[in-house]
Amino acid sequence: MTAKSTAQAASSPSEETRAVVREFLAARLAGDTERLTALFADVVDWQLAENPAVPWIRPRSTAAECAAQFTELMEHTVPEDARASVDAFLVDGTDAVLTGHVSGTVRATGKSFEGPFALRLTVENGRITRHHLYENSLSIAAACTP
Repeated sequence: MTAKSTAQAASSPSEETRAVVREFLAARLAGDTERLTALFADVVDWQLAENPAVPWIRPRSTAAECAAQFTELMEHTVPEDARASVDAFLVDGTDAVLTGHVSGTVRATGKSFEGPFALRLTVENGRITRHHLYENSLSIAAACTP
């Protein structure tokens, strides 16, 4: 199902948001950057605290750049050690907030990181227009530092 057909299947803003976010999570889990690119709007309000020690954390604003974050993350971490769990998935109209826990290992250093996260997404016209991620950047930076 494409982002557009997912959006058309939903009958309220909250249902549309929930459907698109579920599609986003499925695409992330599958590593499907083509599907991720289709889910992001042409221009995205991307927020993730800049962290010069972490190669996959950088400013992004286009659908392709946002989708590429997953590929870059997998290039710099050990996929077998990656873990993410969602504790809460809250939707209010066009906004969704997911909270949970993330952990992994940086390939170059062999060091691991872990911590809680919160992800705020906004869905408009069946596409993600806002992606704000709050995570334990200190733990991730320490894992990236030799």
